[in-house]
Parts: sequence; C-alpha cells; structure tokens
Amino acid sequence: MNHHFLLIVHLICAAIWVGGHLLLVFAYLPKALKEKNQHIILDYEKKYEPVGMPALVLLVITGILMAYKYGVGIESWFHFAAPIEKVVSVKLALLFVTVLFALSAQFRVIPKLKNNAGALPEMSFHIVSVTTIGVIMLILGSFVRFGGI
Repeated sequence: MNHHFLLIVHLICAAIWVGGHLLLVFAYLPKALKEKNQHIILDYEKKYEPVGMPALVLLVITGILMAYKYGVGIESWFHFAAPIEKVVSVKLALLFVTVLFALSAQFRVIPKLKNNAGALPEMSFHIVSVTTIGVIMLILGSFVRFGGI
C-alpha cells in the first residue's frame, strides 16, 4: 500500500482520536465536573465511540504498516536501537497504556459512573491521561519526518 495514502489515513484518524479527546477534556469534562453530572460524559462517549474507536483501530493498522515501510518490523520493536525504532517502540508502549486505561474505564469506572457522579474524578483522570498520551503520540509521530528521536 502507498506510504503517502497510509500517512493521510493515519493523520485523519489521529485528528479524530486526539481531537475528540481534546474536545472532551476542554469542553465537556469541565461542565460535567462543575455540574457534577456524569451524563454529560456518558452522552459524549456514546456519540464519540462509533467514530473514535474505528479511528483508533485504523491508527494502529496504518501505524504498523508504516513502521514496516520504515523497516521497523515486529522483530525490532522495543529494541530502541535506531531512531525510528525508538519512535515506534515508544508509541507502541503508549498504545498499550491507552488500552489499559480503556479497559479500566470500560469495565471498572464507567459501570460505577452510570449511577454515581462520585466516580467523576476517577473518570476524569482516565480521560486526561488518555488525552495526554494521544497528544504525546501525535508529537512523537512528527519526529518520524526528521528520522526519529
């Protein structure tokens, strides 16, 4: 598959993923915390998930395909030997942390949040953490243009 096409899909999906989380952090989360209304977060998540999750899946697929195009196959993940390997490996580690946050939110925090606004601070931590990780991954991706880190 053409590298440029993969990059375009990757960037659009990054805009959806990171942009959606930034919108959540800066527009919806403060209102939910101020009003102590968890439904603001839950309603946003319900609307965003059908767009955000496919974007995340495409981010992973296009990221792995582009890594291979740069010569960073699975056998060299987490070796941190070459600059591009460092970017790919750190992004994969951050992806793993994102997945852990998602699982924690889905199976532990959201069930509590549905009936209890008292779980908003814990959900806020998850939201801010995943958003921060997304921004860091976006910045790391920009280093590929310069040969890595």
